[in-house]
This record gives sequence, structure tokens and C-alpha cells, in this order.
Amino acid sequence: MFEFEVEASDGAARAGTWHLPHGDVRTPCFMPIGTQGTVRTLSPRDLEACGATMVLANTYHLHVRPGEDVVAKLGGLHRFMGWPKPLLTDSGGFQVFSLEGRRRVSEDGVEFQSHVDGARRQLTPERAVEIQWALGADVAMAFDHVIPGPSGHEAAQDAAGRTLRWLVRCRDRFAALAREAPERQTLVPIVQGGTFDDLRRESLRGVLDAGEWRALAVGGLSVGESKPRMDEVLAGLEPVLPPRVPRYLMGVGFPGDFVAALARGMDLADCVAPTRMGRNGAAFTDDGQVNIRNARHREDDAPLDATCDCETCTTFSRGYLRHLFAAEELLGLRLLSLHNVRYLIRLAARARDAILAGTFAGWSRAWLARYGSREQA
Repeated sequence: MFEFEVEASDGAARAGTWHLPHGDVRTPCFMPIGTQGTVRTLSPRDLEACGATMVLANTYHLHVRPGEDVVAKLGGLHRFMGWPKPLLTDSGGFQVFSLEGRRRVSEDGVEFQSHVDGARRQLTPERAVEIQWALGADVAMAFDHVIPGPSGHEAAQDAAGRTLRWLVRCRDRFAALAREAPERQTLVPIVQGGTFDDLRRESLRGVLDAGEWRALAVGGLSVGESKPRMDEVLAGLEPVLPPRVPRYLMGVGFPGDFVAALARGMDLADCVAPTRMGRNGAAFTDDGQVNIRNARHREDDAPLDATCDCETCTTFSRGYLRHLFAAEELLGLRLLSLHNVRYLIRLAARARDAILAGTFAGWSRAWLARYGSREQA
């Protein structure tokens, strides 16, 4: 359990399979985000129809509402949200640190004010692990200190150092909880260090010194830094990352960023972008984004994406989808969200096929050139 098999590589890009308690995850893999135990507008059946194999849920949000004790009493997170396949829960670090003005960071943890009821709460490395153990996902993330992308070296060094100290506490608490059920869940550390190559490598060394891990995550990117700088950070990390564990790039899910990350050796990624963009009328295609609200689609009988096999594209015209958004019908939000999730999952599968065939380098260059050359329609 939790083993990762690398089946093929093409340059730094890899195709593999991660064996988890609730099923196998083939990589490259895009993971939809179900923040509060649901991927917005989509049911578990929708996600299965899209080909999703792993979904995320958020520790912070489920802790403040309904509470991990409620989820545990109702059978754990898989049963609670009706999702039978692998689940990953993040630590809540990103959400807590985004509560600007409503949280206080100390070496012990983070004290914050709940956005739900205003109550004061504290999230420590130990509590983050305990909450995720109660939720029961296949994969739990270590508690980390997240800072904005443009932060300076001193701030990045401070946050990365704190993340490593917190990792030791997460590791020890997780080991105690998992003693009687070692194959129930795995804990994944997060490499931090902002946009600084020396701090990233220092963080990675600290992570590897702290234990033997079944996966590694790269956090603190796609939080305000430039895309070229994110690519440079990943390029600097890739040669020193352990080759036999899956690599999870946190919070990246726009198509171009996703393909570029795969070329830098990342295996899994997640993002709210496909559903958030879908709810705002934007759809992903190989020719760039389509703004379905645009008046040019009013009488367009063509599908949203003629190459896509999702329910949206095989059933409805662009004209009908534009009508749904113009009329503020909720179905429009669901249909574009569904398409975007399916698009990214198909994109991951296409990348996997190219890696297995040894053609990823050429395929990715051609895809990125096509995607970046078109204006929004």
C-alpha cells in the first residue's frame, strides 16, 4: 500500500501508478478540489463520469463546519461525501494563512477567528494531523507556513524553517495515531522556500532528513509569483527530488501551468480553477479559454469543444450554454464546471499516453504553443 510505480519517463516527465487504500491513481493526475466535502456544482457521479480518480477536501473548512467529529460519526469522509475513491485532505495551512487580520502565528501554531461563527480557534501541527486522521482520507498533508509568492528571502526562510519544525511535530503525532492502523493513511510533507532556489533545496534536505516519505509535495507556488519564476523553481528542484515517490504540486490547475509542471517532473496537481472559471462562464479548450458569455455565441450551434466527450459537449450547443448564463440558470454553472474538470483529466491522460509513447517532449511543446497562441473566444 502507498507504493508508487514509475512506468515510463520522457525527459523529466513521468507516468506512474500510486497504490492507495481506496484505489489506484494513475499519473499524471489532476485532482478536483472538494473544499467542503463537495466539488462545487458536481456530484460524485459527475466526477466519476469525468474520470476523476482522486479528490481533495479541506481540513480547515471541514473542521469549522460541520466538525471532524461529525464526519467521523457519519462514517468518515468517504462515506460522508459519497466518494468511494482516494481522497486527500490538505492541512488547512493555506486557508488559515489567508485569513489576513484574523489570525496570529506563533511557534506553537496559528490562532484564528472562524469565518463561520467568529469563534477563536487554534490549529497546531498536532491538531491538523488529528483532524485529518478523524476525517479518514487516504492522504494527509503536513501543516505548513504559507506566505505570498513575492515575499523576500528573510520571510521565506522564516516560513520554510517553521514548516520543517512543524513537520517533525506532525510526523511524531501521526506515528502515534497510525501505530495500530499503519496502512489507513499516509502523511505527506511539503517543500517550501518561496521563489528562492537555495531555500527550496534547504527545505527539501530538511524534509528528507525528517523521515522516509511515501510522497512529497511542493507548496507555496502559484500564490502571486510570476509563471516564469514558478517554472524556474520547479526546474531547480526536479534534479534533486527523490525519483521513487510521487510529486504533488499544490494549487496549480490552469492547463498551461499543468502541462509545464508535468514537464518539470511533477506527477499530481490540484486547483479550484476549473470549477471557479466554469462558474464564471469560462471554458478550457486546446485553443485557449472560451468565454461563453460572449455575444458571438448567441446563435452558435457548435459544441463547446468538439473534441471533448463530456456531457456538456456531447449534448448542448454554445448558444444554449450562453443562454443559461444570460438567464442566470444554475445548470450553466454545472455544465461548464463539468467540462473544465473533464478537460483537465483528459489532458492528464493525453500527457500520460505521450510519456508512455516517448513523445511527451514534442507533444507538450506543440500543445503549449497552440494553447498560448489563441486569444480568448
